[in-house]
Amino acid sequence: MWKPAYLLCVIFLLSLTHAVGQVKIIHGIVKDKNTDEPIPFAAVQFIGTDVGVTTNENGEYSFSLNTVPADSLLVHVIGYPILRKAVNLHVDSQRIDFELERQPYSLNEFTIHAGVNPALIILKKIIKHKPDNNPDRLSSYKYKVYNKLEVDLDHINEGKLMHSKLFKPFAFVFKNTDTTSEGMPFLPIFLTETLSDYYYQKQPKKQKEVITASRTSGIKNQSVTQFLGTMYQNVNVYDNFIPVFDQKFISPISDIATFYYRYKLVDTQYIDNHQCFHITFEPKRKGENDFFGDFWVADTTFAIQKMNMQAATEANLNFVHRVDLVQEFKPLGDTLWFLVKDKFVAQFSLGKNGTLLPGFIGRKTTSYYDISINDTSATNIFGEKRYKADNIYILPDALDKPDSFWNMHRYGPLSKNEKAIYSMMDTLEQMPLYKKYSNVVEFITTGTKDVGPLEFGPYWYLFSENELERFRLRLDLGTTPQLFKDIYLHGDLAYGFGDKKFKGSLSGLWLLKRHPRMYLYGSYTHDLDVGNLNEDEQLSTNNIFTIAVRKRGIPQKFVMTDEKRLEFYKEWFSGFSMHWTFTNTDYLPYAPLPLKSYFQQDSKNYTSLDNSEINLELRFAWREKFLEGNYYRIGLGSPYPIVTLDAATGVKGVLNSGYQYQKLKLSISDNLPIPPFGSISYDVYGGKIFGTLPYLLLEVHPGNELYYYDPGAFNMMNRYEFLSDEWAGFNFEHDIGGGIFSYIPWVRKLKLRQFWTAKGVIGSLSDANTSLNMGSGYPFKTLEGDPYLELGTGVSNILHFIRIDVIWRVLPKPHANEPAQKKFGVFGSFELHF
Repeated sequence: MWKPAYLLCVIFLLSLTHAVGQVKIIHGIVKDKNTDEPIPFAAVQFIGTDVGVTTNENGEYSFSLNTVPADSLLVHVIGYPILRKAVNLHVDSQRIDFELERQPYSLNEFTIHAGVNPALIILKKIIKHKPDNNPDRLSSYKYKVYNKLEVDLDHINEGKLMHSKLFKPFAFVFKNTDTTSEGMPFLPIFLTETLSDYYYQKQPKKQKEVITASRTSGIKNQSVTQFLGTMYQNVNVYDNFIPVFDQKFISPISDIATFYYRYKLVDTQYIDNHQCFHITFEPKRKGENDFFGDFWVADTTFAIQKMNMQAATEANLNFVHRVDLVQEFKPLGDTLWFLVKDKFVAQFSLGKNGTLLPGFIGRKTTSYYDISINDTSATNIFGEKRYKADNIYILPDALDKPDSFWNMHRYGPLSKNEKAIYSMMDTLEQMPLYKKYSNVVEFITTGTKDVGPLEFGPYWYLFSENELERFRLRLDLGTTPQLFKDIYLHGDLAYGFGDKKFKGSLSGLWLLKRHPRMYLYGSYTHDLDVGNLNEDEQLSTNNIFTIAVRKRGIPQKFVMTDEKRLEFYKEWFSGFSMHWTFTNTDYLPYAPLPLKSYFQQDSKNYTSLDNSEINLELRFAWREKFLEGNYYRIGLGSPYPIVTLDAATGVKGVLNSGYQYQKLKLSISDNLPIPPFGSISYDVYGGKIFGTLPYLLLEVHPGNELYYYDPGAFNMMNRYEFLSDEWAGFNFEHDIGGGIFSYIPWVRKLKLRQFWTAKGVIGSLSDANTSLNMGSGYPFKTLEGDPYLELGTGVSNILHFIRIDVIWRVLPKPHANEPAQKKFGVFGSFELHF
């Protein structure tokens, strides 16, 4: 029989159990919608009540409540709009996540009392302590790096694409569409991962990255892999300017930051056992290349703990609607905070903001771990010969690591989307239709079409027109790696319907070594030179696109060349290269140029315009980068000046050559960023020729007879207008950026850019060369005592790719007996920049 005391105990326990069962659990995470980064110390509150919590360092929050005080939650964070979400009152446990999208905001709403802004006081201390907090002050350090880059197709309309005949065969890829986000769904289409070891030494300054593994969906190219490590993409938040594609943005902790930003101190919290200040910032003016966002900074050391930056909405960037950068640091010892995570998110689209045109989202995440400072192992690697002298070294088997390796060494697991990309690309690459579409895209962009071991094209040489040949037809044929992996053979055959003559060429390239590059090259050419003497010419006149852009009233000059060429090229990892060339060329000029008969020599053993030459070019381009194709490569420039020394000698008597001479040329060129004032590019050069030679072997200063702007030529000079055997010149361009356009509201949205140019050359011609060439009947001129100078300005980035140059020919002044030269010209061209 139950006693009253026992009965009371049972009733109490049952009531307690019932009460515990009524506790409501609501939890979740608050994160940035674009970067996927958690937002710490965000206020999460029930609407209309004083019940709320703040998120922890990982952006997480949790409520444990006997009763839910309201049917909605809101999140409030400085720099983000307030976001509300409904709460389900009928469940005991639920997860509610918030994705906030950072938006421009005004700090004018905050009041600074007593005329002192504490954020500016902290900023001054951050700037003062930048040298102490920059890891490059250490004598040496090393760390491991995991880089991950994902590209997603954004703003896709699955319904339209599913019913399109073009895309319907690929309907299975839409199973990978991410619909979990609140915005427009996106389709992951590309993923690359890279593991590497990075080493740094201060004295003397050296850097090396050893890429141990690289995996890319759809691409297996070693030259691409070097750009996926950490050295090529590294951003140092302590620098005064932050690179965003090919633009330089002003850092919010730059030495001149107060001229560009407003700041507000909004919070103080403990992070990693350090008191940290939370500061928000925004641009003072629209149209400048700067950011808005926030950062956390540790007290005492004033080192950055976390930096969140978003490019200003009206920054002068092309095709990029949004850019987010996040850097996170962790304490290493008592005084040093080291970078542990770097994230870069960019949204690309051809449409304007707010449109639903398809675009891309690129997400790059870099993790740094196993950090070691002042360790001898970080410096010993610079003496190891197996890694050679290159600052980026890719292990031979880096591209061939199996899945088991990645599962063991990858820094964190792949998400569901990321796993699906590899599976999707494996399936696509097996589909014949996908290969067909890929080949069509490649043909349009490269101009060539591969058919087994043969390559046809490029197609833009197929048709052209000039005054001598009238309509010209040309066919090109080459080989592909299916025939020879390291040997490329190419030939072209052309026919002019005006002169009724065939022309053409044959060439062969043998890559003896790819890294560092070494090759043999040989060719035979029998064709017209119709304006391609300038190797830097942006638009060759031997293609279909130049028919409509020739200057009127200027006769074309033609020279038939019959050339035999042999080359040997070798480079070293230091950026130094050696290029030997032997050429034998027979020139046959057409009127109005002086004809071959004018230079007939007395000796019957040599023809009058036959020449054999041995040339040696020495070039130094420290840390120059290249993007390599199957055989040839594209130079991406060097962060340092490029120096080129060219020496040549004529070999009289070899293959009917009639001239003995020597040539020396020297040039120094560079592209210098000078933020916030844009960038400067220059080329300073000079040369001298020792010997008496016909005009074709002298320095024919490059003119331009097209209305298409040529950056390497004098655009108001005609071809064959000036001759020199001793000369010095310069080519200078200052790209200002948005300039004055950035401060005109209705113009700012067009993202126009300003520039100005200056080109000049002075030269002389010896008495012997003057006597040989000036009596030929052609009005050659010299620059002795009367230099050439042209100045230009203009507008670029018109519709994102059109450039208009306005150029004045300042010098030389025409002499009394000379016809007046045109002094002013307008030129157009196409260029593509971010």
